[in-house]
Order: sequence, then structure tokens, then C-alpha cells
Amino acid sequence: MELGFNPQHIAAASLFMLVLGGLLAYVLVVANRKLWVYEDPRIELVEDLLPHSNCGACGTPGCRPFAEALIDGQVQPSQCTVNSAEQNLRIADFLGVDAGESERLVARLACSGGNNVARMRAHYAGLESCRAAAAVGDGPKGCSWGCLGMGDCADVCDFDAIHLNAQDIPVVDAAKCTACNDCVEICPKDLFSLQPAANRLWINCRNLQFGDAAEADCEVACTACERCVMDSPEGLIRIDNNLAVIDYSKNALASKVATERCPTGAIVWLDERAGVIKGREAKPIIRQTALPAA
Repeated sequence: MELGFNPQHIAAASLFMLVLGGLLAYVLVVANRKLWVYEDPRIELVEDLLPHSNCGACGTPGCRPFAEALIDGQVQPSQCTVNSAEQNLRIADFLGVDAGESERLVARLACSGGNNVARMRAHYAGLESCRAAAAVGDGPKGCSWGCLGMGDCADVCDFDAIHLNAQDIPVVDAAKCTACNDCVEICPKDLFSLQPAANRLWINCRNLQFGDAAEADCEVACTACERCVMDSPEGLIRIDNNLAVIDYSKNALASKVATERCPTGAIVWLDERAGVIKGREAKPIIRQTALPAA
């Protein structure tokens, strides 16, 4: 029996494929017209002027959503804290809008209890991570509120703005900090917060114990002695749960005077050039080596 090709079958199959192809093409054309969404070509151009860091400091998930928000007039260029002021002005000129002014924020750590002044109640030998250590009995540090010093914050900082000092306390380089909030989210002790760079008076502690009990765990802890409250304008500082708290709505009243009589140096003045300044009555920290574990 001979097998052969039937010309009629080949023609029918070819016609079927032609009709099917045409039908599918028609469906794609209709779908494209129905589902097509206009995208402003300026979005790509504005995105190219952004840093592509996708850090979220501007309040959007990334640089492209920020570019879209700029085009829609929902945000201003100055809200990108990673870009230089000059670059934000270029974006403003391109869009024909005001660059705007936004208060610069920086990440600040509410702890200065390094291993030379803060006592350890146990030896931790697990995963080198603050989050892991905090999950084991709230961490090995005597002060339950203190920084665990294992550098999770430095690890997540994409801008190299955080490093650990010799006493395992994170130090923020304000010039590099973009207020991206990553260190705030990663810290298991909630010690980081984003603060206006213009606020110079700062409580370098979160310990809620009172008096000698706080100082027994950490030599630089706030002891709720109230000297800063007495030396400051009324309402600027209060004691809340054994911890000094600054009312930054009265920041214009703040001065170094509030720090002068603090015996532990828990309240400090942050100077752009000189760095952390403690009051004259703060006990000097002489020991630079780690305290032995209890």
C-alpha cells in the first residue's frame, strides 16, 4: 500500500493555519487597543536622573515609583535624599517645578553602652547577629535595652554610613546617611530612629531602670536624676518611665546647658564638626577594653 500526500488535505490545512493566524493576530490587535495604558515618556528620563538606589527614603518603594510620583506632582525632587541638591534641581528644571525643601533626616542610635562600660550577664556563642542574640533570653547584655553590637545595622546599610567602633557600638556617618530606614527596621532593640539633623540635643540611652540599678548595668545609662530637666527651659525635657525624653517641638529652646550636669553623659549635644559633646560633670570614660562577662 502506497502512502502519499493528498493535495486537498494540504490545502485545507494551510487554509486553516492561515485563518487561525489571522484570527489570533486580530485578537492581539484588539487586546492591545483595549488594554494599552499610556505611559508618560518623561518617566524614563526622570528615572535616569535618580540614583537607582531604590532605598525607599523618599517614601516610595523605589526610584521608578518616585519618578512616576514626580510626574504626577505628588512629591517634590528634594524628597530624594540620596541625590545631591544640584541633581534634584536638574530634575526640577526638567519638569518645570519647584525643587522644594525637605528637612534632612539622619539615623540616630539611642545607646552609647559599648563593651567597655556596659556589663554582660552571659557569654553568647551563637550566630553573630543581633536578631539571633536577642532571641536568646533577650541577649547577653546586662542592660535589656542596650545595643548588642553585632552589626546587623551596618550589614544592611547600602551606603556605608554605619560602622562599629572599637567598643562594638554602631557609629552613623551623618554625611553618608540617606535616612533609608533599613537600620531602624533591622534593630531588634528599636534603638535606631530617623531624626531631623537640626536636632542637636540627644538622649543616648533607652534604659528604663532607675538610678543605681541603671548605672550598675551601664556606666553611661540615664539614671533619671532630673538634672537635665531642672537645667532646661520648662517643658523641653521630661522624665518618662525613668528615662529623659526631649520634646522636639520645643527644639528652638535646646542648648548644651541641658547636658552640663548629667553625671553619666547620657544626654549629649551633637555638633556637626566636633561630634558628640558631653557635659562638664560627666564622668570620663578611661577604660577602652571590654569588661569581663559576669
